[in-house]
Amino acid sequence: MEVVLALAPFCAFGYDMGGGYALKLSTQITKQKVVLLAGDLIALALVTIVGFATHQELDTAGLYMLTTFLPLSVAWLLISPHLLVYKPDFVIEYRYLWRPFWAMILAAPMAGWLRGVLLDRMILPQFVIILGGISALALLTWRATYALICHRREPRNG
Repeated sequence: MEVVLALAPFCAFGYDMGGGYALKLSTQITKQKVVLLAGDLIALALVTIVGFATHQELDTAGLYMLTTFLPLSVAWLLISPHLLVYKPDFVIEYRYLWRPFWAMILAAPMAGWLRGVLLDRMILPQFVIILGGISALALLTWRATYALICHRREPRNG
């Protein structure tokens, strides 16, 4: 099944989406997408754990860590498909590693807002900037590792 979204702004940046101004987001589940999604969520979980550990709250946080992990994951899952971070052709190419990085930068404000709604309090802008930056670097590291592993598995000619 495919979902077609009208995204004219992407075409203005020179992305060939095919079919005019339509971007096709495939909802087909593949092994590669499952591995990528699991790795993404593990990276975001590690960011959450390290964040609580750096504030010396890891031993008492318990389920309170979900107030960071869940909004971060939801924001990531809502924003990332629009930057094609799960498109098979882009996943293993080094030149497209910027996509998950910028998707997380774009998802961070939403994650901060969702966390504020969940906790019913204001979230400091510094928290959103740091959360977005560290999460983007974590995802970049994971995705670069995945791309490297995929390139090493490819048969070499000659």
